[in-house]
Amino acid sequence: MYCEGSGFAFAEMLHIPWSIIAGIGIGSGLGILLLLLLLFRSIKQIRATEKVIVLLALSLVMIEIGDHYQIASLLGAMTVGYILFERENKIAREIASKLSKIWIFAEIVLFVLIGLSLNPTFILKAGWKGLIVILIGLAARSVGVLMATAFSKLNRKEKLFCVIAYLPKATVQAALGTIPLALGVAEGELILALAVMAICVSASLGLILINRYGTKLLCSPH
Repeated sequence: MYCEGSGFAFAEMLHIPWSIIAGIGIGSGLGILLLLLLLFRSIKQIRATEKVIVLLALSLVMIEIGDHYQIASLLGAMTVGYILFERENKIAREIASKLSKIWIFAEIVLFVLIGLSLNPTFILKAGWKGLIVILIGLAARSVGVLMATAFSKLNRKEKLFCVIAYLPKATVQAALGTIPLALGVAEGELILALAVMAICVSASLGLILINRYGTKLLCSPH
């Protein structure tokens, strides 16, 4: 049994790089396809709203492909946006402006659905153990931010601000926290409760620290 479990876990670990590479590859292909479409004058002159619809349609296709073949389709969607931003910056900004307006409504729906799905008793069940896990995760993430900025041109105070700015977590946790519950995972409600706890802790902590130290870290002399 142990060998079987170990073999399965090893196979899953090997699948991770494939999922990432394939997701970025598909995103690059669709991004280039979108750029080619935008080269046509008739398409380039359409309204930003219609361009958003085209982009969302491509993203939905990518997500369907990702779900079927176990590929990191969200990385692919990010890649499409990156390619568009690099090659057609003006169009990218138009689309981003429209998407930001859509996101206001989508964010409200997302968090309302989280509230409807949450059983508060599971937050109490998670208790101190859940809080400790969240704090350990934030500490590890902070170390990662420091490593990522270690060789940058940022000074020490700016690096510290980056650490603080990366503390708040909400959207991804809200989007992914309900998936185990929807799939019928035995501890799905507990996972959702931990996701909500992570949102409450990290968002509050980040807001307090940014308001208290943001100006001091960014505006003070090097």
